[in-house]
Amino acid sequence: MAWVYLAIASLGEIFGVMSINYYLQQRSTKRLFLIVGVFGFGFIFLSLAMREIQMSTAYAVWTGFGAAGAVLMGILIFKESASLKRLFFLSLIILGAVGLKLFG
Repeated sequence: MAWVYLAIASLGEIFGVMSINYYLQQRSTKRLFLIVGVFGFGFIFLSLAMREIQMSTAYAVWTGFGAAGAVLMGILIFKESASLKRLFFLSLIILGAVGLKLFG
């Protein structure tokens, strides 16, 4: 169950970063509270995951998948560049998180 919690926490990280981008496009108190709420949601699930997963592995996977998800959301939703170099380095982030799980 801890890995499910970690996956949910990673979604909190992804949507938290997206919330920051939306806030920067149009600053409002509602959007600011959305940032706090979404990141808070992610932190709660990260703490639940860390009950069974080592801190170093949980944090690396959480930030790795959060970063990878944010890049993908930037490409898909915010029309950011999808160059081959960006996708290559994105795959290295994911590979590093998987490596920590397999060998950590």
